[in-house]
Amino acid sequence: MRLVKIHSLHIYPVKSLAGIQVPSLEMDDFGPKGDRRWMIVDSDRNFVTQRAFPELAKVAASFVENGVSIHIPGEGAFTLEATDKEVRVLVWRDWVKAQEGELLASQALSRFCDVELYFVYMPDSSFRRVDAGRVTEYRRVGFADGFPFLITNLASLEELNGRLEVQVDMRRFRPNIVVEGSAPWEEDRWRKLEVGDQQFDIVKPSSRCVLTTVDPDIGVKDPGLQPLRTLSGYRRTADGVIFGQNAIHESPGVIHVDDSVTVIESE
Repeated sequence: MRLVKIHSLHIYPVKSLAGIQVPSLEMDDFGPKGDRRWMIVDSDRNFVTQRAFPELAKVAASFVENGVSIHIPGEGAFTLEATDKEVRVLVWRDWVKAQEGELLASQALSRFCDVELYFVYMPDSSFRRVDAGRVTEYRRVGFADGFPFLITNLASLEELNGRLEVQVDMRRFRPNIVVEGSAPWEEDRWRKLEVGDQQFDIVKPSSRCVLTTVDPDIGVKDPGLQPLRTLSGYRRTADGVIFGQNAIHESPGVIHVDDSVTVIESE
């Protein structure tokens, strides 16, 4: 019998900037604590990602004692600080109440991307609801695309890499939880998991886009649109081109690398 466990854990302090690999992950009401509470918007207050600005992959983010620090190539390090200025920002179809960040970091990022950009923060007082069509409970999420957690399977990445001329790593898919020990694509059938002593409900397959073609080391899209082109050839469903599963947690808690993963319900 295979031992299924957590291979790695990842948090993204700022939506679409580089993530952080962590040994443990604390969960609060939003999902992974500190995950995507910051976001970048344009002058129209519309969210900005690596889809349009792949160079954002080269901007590192880290947690520091007083919040989140970022490092912009050629500009240096900045601590993100929220101001009292409230703004309404758009992430996909959701208008969300946010606080504008201090301008120094926003101006540096604007120079780096050569376009006017702003950092914004989602405070505790803001409430963005998880897709009610998928989750009937009144649950919240930060600036993640739609759900608090993305869970992927290391074996599925290995199977995909077997089809590619140039292998890719899991950073292309920006998961929070990477599982090892399961068979390739077995996650398609998962419905409820026990991870350590925490439970997760699988609520929607994760449809993939051009962001997966961005090389996380150099911030450039693959000219052959890989690995998305290969995935599209055999992973296309009614939900899109699928890699990974979106999930919600049932309660606050902590999970750790090497925690066991048990499938409680599956199709």
